Amino acid sequence: MKPRWIIIIPALIATAACGNDTGDGPVRRVTVRPGASFSEIADSLDSKGILDANPLFRGWARVTGAAGDVKAGTYEFREGAGWRKVLDDLTAGRVASDRLVVPEGWDIGRIAPALARLAGWSTDSLAAYMLDSATAARFQVPGPTLEGYLYPATYVVPAGASVDSVLSRMVREYRRRIWTPERRALADSAGMSEREVVTLASIVEKEAKVADEMPAMAAVYLNRMEIGMPLQADPTIQYALGEHQSRLLFSHIDSVADHPYNTYRRRGLPPGPIGSPSVGAVDAVLDPADVNYLYFVARDDGSHVFNRHLVDHNAAIAEIRGGRRRAAAADSARAAAARPDSSTPPPD
Repeated sequence: MKPRWIIIIPALIATAACGNDTGDGPVRRVTVRPGASFSEIADSLDSKGILDANPLFRGWARVTGAAGDVKAGTYEFREGAGWRKVLDDLTAGRVASDRLVVPEGWDIGRIAPALARLAGWSTDSLAAYMLDSATAARFQVPGPTLEGYLYPATYVVPAGASVDSVLSRMVREYRRRIWTPERRALADSAGMSEREVVTLASIVEKEAKVADEMPAMAAVYLNRMEIGMPLQADPTIQYALGEHQSRLLFSHIDSVADHPYNTYRRRGLPPGPIGSPSVGAVDAVLDPADVNYLYFVARDDGSHVFNRHLVDHNAAIAEIRGGRRRAAAADSARAAAARPDSSTPPPD
């Protein structure tokens, strides 16, 4: 007759392994470092409250061979998860993942906080790292920083992924999605470097609210550069200021008079991109509209009025401002009509 413990222990192990597979408690994360012993891993699972890593669990893991086949990474489990669920995920390397969403036009000032939350960095430290010219050289982009070369997209990244691994992936997407042989040929034909194309595309991306206007807007800036006229691009002033102003004033332009990104004071393109442009913005720069416009002004709906001559541009500005004043007066009149007459006695 077999000793009682030989019968009981397998039964306990089977019960624990099969029971409550996913758990029903709060989600906890546990990180398995490369080279960690199974004892360390079991202790982490226990300390996080994921499961009771008692001798039976450790014995089960060794008997099944799971103890020696755990993959490094960061995992998510619910408290009370079953042994089989935990060990299956650990040996299959089903690591937890995070989403990094980078919309078109975002600059490092907006990307850094989102990535810092995932990577466990401070926003300031990460922004400084991303804006360091040495970092740009490490990732072999035209510079002067990583600004503009981080492709805007939604990334699903393993939890605990290093900053460099995420940045490397974003740069790879930039190269793959944007710099096709056809676009390289167009840039060469236009006599523009990669940095120049991306810099102008980033300005167009920030300025255009209607995608269909991007080719005309790119043409405006290219026409200005051709005749030696300053770009006078408001987004570059916003970039120099370091914070978005809902209404840009001449005082803002004067406050960054000596800044290299002040395209009101300096001719030509700024030193580098001011954000991550979309493919559409890049295509607009490489294949601009065949127009002679030099000016544009925004309507209230985000679209623009384009003109060749300053007198027509000023007339368009006056018309738009006049429309705003008329609309404001009409709103005031409607509000006044809705208010009760103070001379009318209140109802009984």
